[in-house]
Amino acid sequence: MLFGLQGSVMASTFASLLTFLVTFVFLCSAQSVCRPPSDEKCVCSPVVNLNPVVNCGNENALKAELEQMKIAMDQLSQKIADWPKGNANDTEADKPQDCQDILDNDETTPSGVYMVYPRDNLGGFLVFCDMDTDGGGWTLFQKRQDGTVDFYRGWRDYKIGFPSNLNGEFWLGNDNLYRLAVQKVYQLRVDMEDVEGNTAFAAYDSFAISPESQNYKLHIGVYTGTAGESDSLAHHDGRPFSTKDRDNDDNPGSCAQTYVYNGAWWYGSCHDSNLNGLYRLGPYENGYNYNGVVWAHWKGNNYSLKRTEMKIRPAP
Repeated sequence: MLFGLQGSVMASTFASLLTFLVTFVFLCSAQSVCRPPSDEKCVCSPVVNLNPVVNCGNENALKAELEQMKIAMDQLSQKIADWPKGNANDTEADKPQDCQDILDNDETTPSGVYMVYPRDNLGGFLVFCDMDTDGGGWTLFQKRQDGTVDFYRGWRDYKIGFPSNLNGEFWLGNDNLYRLAVQKVYQLRVDMEDVEGNTAFAAYDSFAISPESQNYKLHIGVYTGTAGESDSLAHHDGRPFSTKDRDNDDNPGSCAQTYVYNGAWWYGSCHDSNLNGLYRLGPYENGYNYNGVVWAHWKGNNYSLKRTEMKIRPAP
């Protein structure tokens, strides 16, 4: 609103100034148009109210030209005044805020990469939309499927997201995830597949994260699904996000680094799930370091999943 007001004031001032300058220059060149007798002079007298006065020979012809000039300048002034108002009111309210909005606009929309525009008006960004699972409309923020992308990264990478190709493995970025999740009440779904081709899912009736100032703290609702009788994300509810270079967990050491869980997650002390862990693909030897792509209450701590997708959709 302030930007729009300032823009209007600036445009009005600029329009008035432009009107005065152009008109004044025109009037001061009127001698060549009027061609007065030798004993007459054109006198241009700008006054305080920006309405110049001209005294010249052939006065009627000059007045007619000035009237046409004034009409043209009025039209130009109005266009200039209206220009910033259009920009100030140009919000992104009519653009999709998430994948559900895209699906609502066209129910035949296939899964794929699309632009969304969160309502904070800070600009849009690309997301991958799942338009098939459980009615579609899901906005993905994490995908693991083949181990081609390194997920053992620092805070900045998880903040802005990686990589740019959303058709493969990716993390959307905690900043983008916050911008999405703060718009509405969202639900969370986590889809998983093991190396044998078995699938499971975990669903939560609400999902949110805090801003970076609170280290993207996780907030989830009630669990339902097929990924274990117990909830592998419950331990992480209310925990801040941690990476190998930003230790925010409850452990005296670092879950992401010191205890070599090799991931980035909402660690407590330390985890029941670790979907950004090392892509180890299937069962691995029992040991202290449960550092695979883990969902403990489905396949255990010593099993690294083949495929995972984390996605949000507006709650019903």
